[in-house]
Amino acid sequence: MLEGVAGWVPGEPVPNGALPAEWEVDDAWIRTRTGIADRHRAAPGMSTGDLAYEAARLLLGETASPGAGRGWTGSAGSAGSGPARAVDAVVLATATPDHLCPGTAPALAARLGLGTVPAFDIGAVCSGFVYGLAVCHGLVVSGLCERVLLVGADVYSTWLDPRDRSSGVVFGDGAGAALIGAGRAGDPGELLAFDLGSDGTGYDLITVVGGGARSRSVAEPSAEGDEFFRMRGRAVYQHAVERMTGSCRSLLRTVGWDAAEVDHFVPHQANARILRAVAERVGIGARSCVTHLDRVGNTGAASIPLALADADARGRFRTGDRMLLTAFGGGLTWGTVALRWPAATAPTTTALAVTTSAVTTSAATASEAVRPENSRATALDGRNGS
Repeated sequence: MLEGVAGWVPGEPVPNGALPAEWEVDDAWIRTRTGIADRHRAAPGMSTGDLAYEAARLLLGETASPGAGRGWTGSAGSAGSGPARAVDAVVLATATPDHLCPGTAPALAARLGLGTVPAFDIGAVCSGFVYGLAVCHGLVVSGLCERVLLVGADVYSTWLDPRDRSSGVVFGDGAGAALIGAGRAGDPGELLAFDLGSDGTGYDLITVVGGGARSRSVAEPSAEGDEFFRMRGRAVYQHAVERMTGSCRSLLRTVGWDAAEVDHFVPHQANARILRAVAERVGIGARSCVTHLDRVGNTGAASIPLALADADARGRFRTGDRMLLTAFGGGLTWGTVALRWPAATAPTTTALAVTTSAVTTSAATASEAVRPENSRATALDGRNGS
């Protein structure tokens, strides 16, 4: 079961007008091509682990570090259940780990005071959060864990070539966290089904060539620029639209939903044109689409939980709403999950409309009626749903 979500972004917004003049782009040009107006950048010395820590603290009912950024915790948060009691595993989805070795998740778990719980990273790039939901679901239904903390976090600003405006205008830094716990089939928050895939023949479409074992295994020095993120935009666009569309259609058939029955469609926040193209091909109306990239840009594995936390904090979701989440990333990887939105919990703090502290908002209440389950939609494991 999905129990709650939270999101956190560092610093103040960086508007289109504040981007480097040498890129020769203006606000209208960027908005037209990407749909993005602002993005956030991590301060010097701030890493993926730092962003993940802030998002996790918010979700677990604690206060974000003062003066560091902005946070959102929706009405379906954990209501301050406390990290030591609430979590017995940590999964971090990221393409920008703090180090090549070791993984970042164990350090995150220790920093959160979770002791010796199992903790590991997932490297599925922008599909990481959806892949992470599937992994956490498996940990719970297997009986190995009762509640898992899943964090999607990326600091793409550390990867970007300052001369590459195509990536520079799109990517932002951020983190989103979710709690996955045990529950009963049919309850709000149930993760109904997944569709995951990959195509390694396209691994070179989204890359950071330098730094890994392959580049270190040759005697020649790395080529200039190999340390930076590269993406072949046109080919990625085509693959992203095709793969997410196919994955969504497949999963809708699995759970027995018509596209018109989807209350909220939450795609990876990569580019407004990609989002619109996928929604149109799947047959989902614009009103059902949840977008957040206009304010934060493409935040990689953090984009879906950030969008969920923001929309929930604004009161958009109701208990039991039918949700379809889909993503596409480097690898190539893609994935889709169908779920019911969880019941709300009582917020532990009042709303704070302050740019440097958390925003906690109560929307739907736990007493709201859950919509009847479609007779053809089935849980992945009716004995121990998650």
